[in-house]
Amino acid sequence: MAHLIKLPSIAADTSDGNLHQWLKKEGDPVAVGDALAEIETEKAIVEINAEHAGVLGRIVVPAGAASVPINTVIGVLLAEGDDASVIDRLLAEHGGAAVVGSSGSTAPGVAASAAATSPAAGSPAAGSPAAGSPAAGSPAAPDLSASGIAPASNAPVPGERLFASPLARRLAAQWHVNLLGVTGTGPHGRIVRRDVESARDRAPNAAAAAATTLPSSNRPAARRVPHTGMRRAIARRLTESKQNVPHFYLSVDCKMDALLALRAQANHGGAVKLSVNDFIVRAAALALREVPEVNVSWHDDAIEYHAGADISVAVATDGGLVTPIVRDADVKPLSAIAAEIVELAGRAKINRLKPEEFTGGSLTVSNLGMYGITQFAAIINPPQAAILAVGAAERRPVVSENGELVAATVMTVTLSADHRAVDGAVGARWLAAFRTLIENPVRILL
Repeated sequence: MAHLIKLPSIAADTSDGNLHQWLKKEGDPVAVGDALAEIETEKAIVEINAEHAGVLGRIVVPAGAASVPINTVIGVLLAEGDDASVIDRLLAEHGGAAVVGSSGSTAPGVAASAAATSPAAGSPAAGSPAAGSPAAGSPAAPDLSASGIAPASNAPVPGERLFASPLARRLAAQWHVNLLGVTGTGPHGRIVRRDVESARDRAPNAAAAAATTLPSSNRPAARRVPHTGMRRAIARRLTESKQNVPHFYLSVDCKMDALLALRAQANHGGAVKLSVNDFIVRAAALALREVPEVNVSWHDDAIEYHAGADISVAVATDGGLVTPIVRDADVKPLSAIAAEIVELAGRAKINRLKPEEFTGGSLTVSNLGMYGITQFAAIINPPQAAILAVGAAERRPVVSENGELVAATVMTVTLSADHRAVDGAVGARWLAAFRTLIENPVRILL
């Protein structure tokens, strides 16, 4: 029996996705569990796996299609013995969704709608192929208007069809790379991220030249870059958080000399190199174990107490901030935490995280110390009830226990907490537990 392949619901707050690429071609055999296609969501690229075995009979929505709604038919999987007529019948029963595969045939209703549409003014005369359109007998271009799917941005120039992934288009716009001059190395000559990066690296002086101040008469016009799905999601969530979550802030200074000495000793000859942030992540998790009242999430009907200490780690990517989660960080050794953060951050930067790897979490650690920021206050990532902002460790004058003025390495951290779920005294107890762990780092290793 043939089956329709539909775009699945990838995350609870996702209504659509971009079809990044097909991993199977029409006519390819498919086994249960095989990866069929990749869908680009607001923060990740997710694989669609086959639920049935068969042969990929038709690709309905082509790679590169943007804003494909959930439950849209994107392909048809044929069972043994099925022929092409089964595809048309299935699609017709589904409501005549816009269907154009490599065979070029369309479902009933779509063809009639297309035939009834007259050419626009200035377009090529009927009966002659438009510039850049397929010639007779070649694959037809997909008509996505009937299914509500928006065409991918960065449309090709007349006479040329541009194949590029949504991520490649976004990066090209961000880095001012002209895709028409880029050779694709992806499947079927598709332009992918590495191609855009190579083009950017070949012109290292382009950005500097563009930034040079020109006389006002020769100054180029301001440039507008459309929002990406990730940027829209970040803007929406942080605006809601700042408007609806009653933030309060607590700051402490942590002496870092003992931790830095222990880190240097642990890294000497070690296979895994530990960062200061690795110590901070585990200390935050252990502090949640000591003060479980902070390990909570606010919901309209209840406060949820989390069973494990799952620490989200803020990672800056080209598209925006992503927060992959180190699960059960209170029971993992530092070496495991360090390796996991490197692996998660690497996949976050190329949009390869699974939704469950950045959804949920107990508390977020946001570290800007590597940029020289000494102190800042971060915005809570709901439904979490707290986020820890970590500044740079720097030499400062401090008063010792015997009253002398001495130099010490000090790091300022600021806890932003949701006052609906966390009281001020509770937040202060958690921050005191965190500082004690940082200043007595052997406890972090236990």
